[in-house]
Amino acid sequence: MYHIKTLLPSLAILALILIMLSAPASAQGTGSKSSSKKSTEDLRSLYILGGELSNSAASSISDIDEVIPRMKQLGLNTVLVPAYWDLIEPVEGQYDFSLTDRVIQRAREHDLHIVFLWFGVWKNSMSCYAPLWFKENTSKYPRAMTREGKPLEIASAFSEEVFQADCRVFTKFMQHLSAIDKGIGTVSMIQIENEIGMLEEARDHSPLAEKAFNRVIPQPIRKVLGIREAKTWKEVNTDDPYWDEQFMAYHYACYVERLAQVARSVYDIPLYVNAAMNSRGRKPGEYPSAGPLAHLARIWKTAAPSIDMLSPDIYDTGFKSWAAQYALSDNPLFIPESRCCENSGVRALYTFGEYKAVGFSPFAIDQAPAKETRHITEAYHLLRQLKPLFLKNKKGKNTWGLLFDQEDKERIIEDESLTLVCRHFFTLPWDPRATDGSIWPEGGAMIMKLAPLEYLIAGSGVVVEFKTATERKMEQQRQLGEDGFIIGNTSTEDTSSTVKAPTRNINSSSFKGKRCGIGFVDQVTISKDGDLQYVRRDNGDQDHQGRHARISVGEYKILHVKLYEY
Repeated sequence: MYHIKTLLPSLAILALILIMLSAPASAQGTGSKSSSKKSTEDLRSLYILGGELSNSAASSISDIDEVIPRMKQLGLNTVLVPAYWDLIEPVEGQYDFSLTDRVIQRAREHDLHIVFLWFGVWKNSMSCYAPLWFKENTSKYPRAMTREGKPLEIASAFSEEVFQADCRVFTKFMQHLSAIDKGIGTVSMIQIENEIGMLEEARDHSPLAEKAFNRVIPQPIRKVLGIREAKTWKEVNTDDPYWDEQFMAYHYACYVERLAQVARSVYDIPLYVNAAMNSRGRKPGEYPSAGPLAHLARIWKTAAPSIDMLSPDIYDTGFKSWAAQYALSDNPLFIPESRCCENSGVRALYTFGEYKAVGFSPFAIDQAPAKETRHITEAYHLLRQLKPLFLKNKKGKNTWGLLFDQEDKERIIEDESLTLVCRHFFTLPWDPRATDGSIWPEGGAMIMKLAPLEYLIAGSGVVVEFKTATERKMEQQRQLGEDGFIIGNTSTEDTSSTVKAPTRNINSSSFKGKRCGIGFVDQVTISKDGDLQYVRRDNGDQDHQGRHARISVGEYKILHVKLYEY
């Protein structure tokens, strides 16, 4: 590896760092909101069509040289790349940024942006990326402990020595990024630590942690927790694991806030933290507890105001539910990790369409097979085209996201006088996979309203019908098949010679109002300026004689739909 000397910090920066290091950890994180925090509009303008590398994919020059060009070929615009403390500071006080430099160099060569993931004191709860000199010196850098006093492979967040060691190298890292990237912007964002959380216990029970547990709860946190009287953490509840988790969440957030303030003083770019989900009915201590989880968001937002986003890593089922928990008014949605699979493409389209997201990123995309990455490439190709229209829509209105599977296969969207009836493509009976017992791949899309009676549908595996209120009401009085026809005799017996005249529904009423018709459905591409460019027209069988607009499972298209009323 080659070495690059880092620039010395200014006296002002050194003074700020010394002030931060001298303050007790429990006193940090409850001050006023950081003035440097990025606006929602600034964050959304990042428009991250991302992919996160597997943990060791950037740990050598040769690996970086191989993987970065490949990420460009997959259609990404941003790569999420680990920055490893143990390789940056293998000897205490000696810094090597050769891997960082190579990542940035290769990214610039291939017109990519980088989000660095600071694998510092914690990665997936554990302190596995701390260098050996740190790990071995447990007297100076103490571990978190269980209730029984068992030390864990987790450095204690209550140790000032732990924080100082982390802060020194992180400060050097940020200074180096500022020196080589400020004004260029190849590095678009920084993740501080990785999936912070306690395991085996809901909180740290080391001597330093017990001292903090006997301190009075700071007033801003008492307000969040609904506690009026000034009490210690111990006085409120000593046996509730969820109370232990709240205590720990506050102190983790304080630790991160101190790092964030130093980072912003050196190189002011967006900052976020990511969370491993509390799924599958597990209790605190059974999942990585006290991290930036949705049920702890108010604690984290209060104690770490310099962090721009709390972001979910979604691997379990229920993608839509997890995403919704993080799409808050003060927390733009960014999904830095999601299971890389054949559903990743439609999930990306849903995330941008439904929440006007900052970005989406499947994990370990460098190791995924082509049958999975193809869907990301196809979806990102659509999203790249949609970018100018997406960013023009500053208030985030008039876009919706669709995401369907075998159980959740319909969504009704009410848009002023129109109803959009949206379904999974396999609700149509034409593909044998719809009815042969196959597990349905997810279907999804972004719907964007361009003007009254005019929409774009960008996605895969969806069908959309457009109805007026009158049509919708009348149609609900009839029993229609999935193909839009009246349900008939389902037997195989030939009834052609015994067809009876149709009878009028006795519950029908006079039609009042208007109907909505499809003027045309065009497949289009979108130029860099946001202009629609005609490809072909879907008519006749392709829009079921004007009944709907549809995109087959496995195909990725942008449809321009123009409606009319009569």
